[in-house]
Amino acid sequence: MPAPNIEIGEYLYCIIRSSTPLTFQSRGIGGQDALVHALVYKDLAAVVSSSPIVEYDSTRRNMLAHTTVLEEVMNTHTILPVRFGIVAPNAEAVVEQMLKRRYDELDQLMRKMDGCVELGLKAFWYEEVVYREIVEASPAIRQLRDSLVGKSPEETYYQRIKLGELVESAMKRKREEDAHYILQNIEPLVLETRNNMVITERMVLNAAFLVRKERENEVDQIVQELDQEMGKRMMFKYVGSAPPYNFVNIVVRWDS
Repeated sequence: MPAPNIEIGEYLYCIIRSSTPLTFQSRGIGGQDALVHALVYKDLAAVVSSSPIVEYDSTRRNMLAHTTVLEEVMNTHTILPVRFGIVAPNAEAVVEQMLKRRYDELDQLMRKMDGCVELGLKAFWYEEVVYREIVEASPAIRQLRDSLVGKSPEETYYQRIKLGELVESAMKRKREEDAHYILQNIEPLVLETRNNMVITERMVLNAAFLVRKERENEVDQIVQELDQEMGKRMMFKYVGSAPPYNFVNIVVRWDS
């Protein structure tokens, strides 16, 4: 049980389409064995569980508890995911300030997301392969690289900077070309694409796709074909049937 001086609120997981109260098998976040249930307004419902009003750390345990609930609810409902760590002061606030006050906004989002899932794809070059391709394709890079052989870093300082700039520019062009090729194969099958930040030199693509469920297998097949075609040059990390985090941004502020 929580300490007596800690207030109890409602932890939010997602919004679903439902006009009747529901309960779920997953246990709520926070280790309190709280029942996960739905608070209803008209035909929308917020999936919640009782929780101390605290700021949750992004620990593996907490993130897993949050994700486990979403995965269970996704089995039977289209969901609008709520950002991790949102706790309402009470059930009334969830119904009045979120479901009722923002009904039109949430209803429109739900219509847009109905029958859709998010698929994620990251692509990474094998470093030695892409560097070899760049050198083979550019006489200027090849000649400058060869001219540095046997010379000390001190006497070739500026030439090495120039070489790094040439390689970086060539990698940028190649990244754009490879990302474009991957996307042009996938995008005809999807409703919407989010290109997220490329966070390492080896990363070619960091994309999320909003896809109708009935087309998910087609996207799976295209990714497999791309892997067969490009797998000697790059590695694909593909995540399927995730909540549409990249396409839904529900910001929640409670009245004080």
